[in-house]
Amino acid sequence: MAENTKIDFIYLSEEDMIKAGVTDMAQCVDTMEEMFALLHKGDYRMAGPNNDSHGAMITFPEESPFPTMPKPTADRRLMAMPAYLGGDFQTCGVKWYGSNIANRERGLPRSILMMILNDIETSAPLAMMSANLLSAYRTGAIPGVGARHLARKDAKVIGLLGPGVMGKTTIASFMAVRPNIDTIKIKGRGQKNLDNFVAWVKETYPQLKNIQVVDSIEAVVRDSDLVSFCNSGEVGDPSLYPMVKHEWVKPGAFLAMPASCSLDDGMSSDNVRKVMDSIGLYKAWYEEVPKPAHNHIPLVGMRFMDMIDAKLMAESDLEDLGAIVSGDTPARKNDEEIIIMSVGGMPVEDVAWATVIYRNAVEKGIGVPLNLWNTPALA
Repeated sequence: MAENTKIDFIYLSEEDMIKAGVTDMAQCVDTMEEMFALLHKGDYRMAGPNNDSHGAMITFPEESPFPTMPKPTADRRLMAMPAYLGGDFQTCGVKWYGSNIANRERGLPRSILMMILNDIETSAPLAMMSANLLSAYRTGAIPGVGARHLARKDAKVIGLLGPGVMGKTTIASFMAVRPNIDTIKIKGRGQKNLDNFVAWVKETYPQLKNIQVVDSIEAVVRDSDLVSFCNSGEVGDPSLYPMVKHEWVKPGAFLAMPASCSLDDGMSSDNVRKVMDSIGLYKAWYEEVPKPAHNHIPLVGMRFMDMIDAKLMAESDLEDLGAIVSGDTPARKNDEEIIIMSVGGMPVEDVAWATVIYRNAVEKGIGVPLNLWNTPALA
């Protein structure tokens, strides 16, 4: 009996992704929680020798004999981020990440992303997707997963540095898991961005009755129950990264940090719980970049890796979010402990959310059907 060799897949534009539910933050947080449980079990694979790599990135030299070769300008990235995820997902895929901060001068987003989702048995494509919203929502959902388990139940006040896309999705995830929040403090650089963000907050979350624009990082952090730095900026000198001082932090605060951040000695001490979205991810990064690693990857988790290398702390001082989600490590123990979580982002997150959105799209008949072949020319 002849085999059916025809392969079709669907293309999902950004508009299609929205129709299929990519901006449903509550479902995204639940999906990321399910993904973290699989991560803890080991039912996943990413790139690299330890199966935990963030991806493979093309880098450009400062000087090149080829005048058309791009320069390593701010936030210039070309990266492939592949992963497999088991459990009820049973898919694999790769996000292709292109980024250039100069895009903003063209009226484009800094990053332009695409996702290919594949069948794990045949490797045939299931979908090609616009991935800017996919990536933004899965990134923002991780602080929400952390807040669900690690923030105080009575959290009322958010402190946010960086009123951009990441700031919006982080706030959305905080509101999804702590709906009684009523206050937000915001610090940004440009008045236009601040005005746009405040207007978005008022429209999207009218329950946030108290919206404060503050003029210092200290004001962002002080008296906040939930803190997140979603800023952008140059990488290289940790002394220029936005700082968190222990004296600013309210007892019981939860800090989710998906962007550059520096900590004082008090925040690095053993009286602050240190949670990583995946310890394996930071180990892989640490092997891949020059030292000190925090100069090259500005996340607080890389500061911790540098401290471990310098014998200033032990790896056992780090806690893994997957273990917390799975119940193998305690969630918040009391209302006074301070917890900081480093958020690095992983391609398994893209695969998880892409799988959910793909299945939604198929169920609802969303997307453009495309044919790869009826019969392959080179079988």
